[in-house]
Amino acid sequence: MKISIRLLREADDRTTFHSGDIELDRFFEKYAGQNQFRHHIGSTYIATIEETSDILGFATVAPGHIDDVPLALRSKLPRYPLPVLRLARLAVSEKAQRRGIGAALMRFVFDLALSLSVDYGCIGILVDAKPVAESFYAQYGFYPVQIIQGQSGTRPRAIPMFLPIGTIRLATKKPGI
Repeated sequence: MKISIRLLREADDRTTFHSGDIELDRFFEKYAGQNQFRHHIGSTYIATIEETSDILGFATVAPGHIDDVPLALRSKLPRYPLPVLRLARLAVSEKAQRRGIGAALMRFVFDLALSLSVDYGCIGILVDAKPVAESFYAQYGFYPVQIIQGQSGTRPRAIPMFLPIGTIRLATKKPGI
């Protein structure tokens, strides 16, 4: 089975994707295309089986910035908002979980961040991890950061986590990521 990752197309059937998380499935079916093709506020990349075009997972990214740089980087960087790649959503289909699809999508997002760092400027990746996904991101080196604005009391509190571009460069040189 050969897996490829590519940009979502308007013609892709998103209705059959089920990750086991209703919110992620609803986003993918109803809003991923709208955000990409109509509003131009994020891009969604899908992992597919080349022979069948079955969607195994997706990652949605958007440009962003971080106002309060993590303590480990503060002395090295300016004190104004700095560019990051925001990983807005990541999900793997129930039928493809625990088969390396999430890792493949993360590697792809790492490559996007590296390209952005060279072409436009990007100091790392910022993700708002659901509490159940915190350990998934932590295994790649993401660590919690404090975000002061934008918290909502109506949903479970996301855990903002950050991965510096230097760590991404090191990680992409290691096999298995």
